[in-house]
Amino acid sequence: MFSRRRAVVAGLAASALLSVPLTAVASPLDVQPGDREVGGVSFKLPPPTGRDDVGVTDLHLVDPARRDPSAPSGKRDLMVSVLYPADGFGQDGPVARYMPPKTAAFVDERWSGALEVPAGTFDFANTPTHALVGAPVKSTRHQVVLFSPGYSFSRFTNTAQAEDLASRGYIVVTIDHTHETPVEFPGGRFVPATQAQPTPDSYRWTIATRTADARFVLNQLGRIVAGANPDAEGRPLPIGLRNAIDLRKVGMVGFSAGGLTTANTMLEDSRVAAGVDLDGTLAYDFASGPLSDVARQGLDRPFLLFGSDGSQRTDPEKKENYDKSWAGFWQAQRGWKLNLQLPGSRQLGFSDFQFILPQLGSSLGDNPEVVTRLVGDVKPDRSVLAQRSYLAAFLDQFVKGRPQSLLRKESPKFPEVGFVD
Repeated sequence: MFSRRRAVVAGLAASALLSVPLTAVASPLDVQPGDREVGGVSFKLPPPTGRDDVGVTDLHLVDPARRDPSAPSGKRDLMVSVLYPADGFGQDGPVARYMPPKTAAFVDERWSGALEVPAGTFDFANTPTHALVGAPVKSTRHQVVLFSPGYSFSRFTNTAQAEDLASRGYIVVTIDHTHETPVEFPGGRFVPATQAQPTPDSYRWTIATRTADARFVLNQLGRIVAGANPDAEGRPLPIGLRNAIDLRKVGMVGFSAGGLTTANTMLEDSRVAAGVDLDGTLAYDFASGPLSDVARQGLDRPFLLFGSDGSQRTDPEKKENYDKSWAGFWQAQRGWKLNLQLPGSRQLGFSDFQFILPQLGSSLGDNPEVVTRLVGDVKPDRSVLAQRSYLAAFLDQFVKGRPQSLLRKESPKFPEVGFVD
């Protein structure tokens, strides 16, 4: 039993690698087992630390320039979530749930099977977030941050980071990459995530597709600013969204495969002014390459590498975690750069699983160490706060133009985070 569990979980973590997946006072994060609902665990998300309340709306976007015979329109379609600073929180609309029902069921089936816990353990459909559906947008202009998830990961699995950035004044747009990540469309149509491990060639194609998705989403945000509603069903946009979107400087953040998506989007689209890679290789295969174009060429704009114990670029002798794509990018990078390390963490520690898995408690039976193998042994509340703080500091400096002392040297406020020279 244990060896099989270990093999399955290791495979899932390897998939994340190929997925290759501001100083604030944070409320303590309760990582005790969550409340039981319908036989599962409804999880507690850490509250956002910014001053603003958070609203959210989903958009169904159809790209007329790209074919998808499996879609009802025959064209590629995407779902995105737009999280934003809200005005009048508590006045209109329900609190958003973590995932829609079919996505939640798919993710539960995958993770319950991998961890060998009962089906229905992950009750994401009944887990409340901190965002109000369709709330009016706070009436000022807000810079945009795109977010791309890990390979085959839902756009919802970095909700805590997206909510926090929205509470700090950003409009955050999280993207599901159809046919690779699980996605549920209006009316109940569901497209599952891929189950296949990518080859270098297929992964190159995946990143190109993701990059085209990100650029298309930026175009649709421009249409909103121009007065159009790009939602395929024509559902109303939140009040004030059109006038709140500021596209003059756009940031982008990606987890795992989303990190390479972010870097590659910056290489192809100058509208993205600054980017963050959360523990994602910049190669099409971690061990053997080839390096991506962006790893060989670098960028002329600011970029942040934020790595776990599984990603380092300074010691080639430690082959199990030496990422030559990070080393190549670091040498080629022409713009501002910073490499942060979170010792004791694993790749899934840069997603919501860093606080979700510890809340399973006794559901893990006699193998609670699986949590450490997947997310690391950094305390969840400290990891969440550190990541939120450095992400916001980077975006504040390079998207909002507000210099941040946190980016100059290691901080005693965050002894968990190291600067890699």
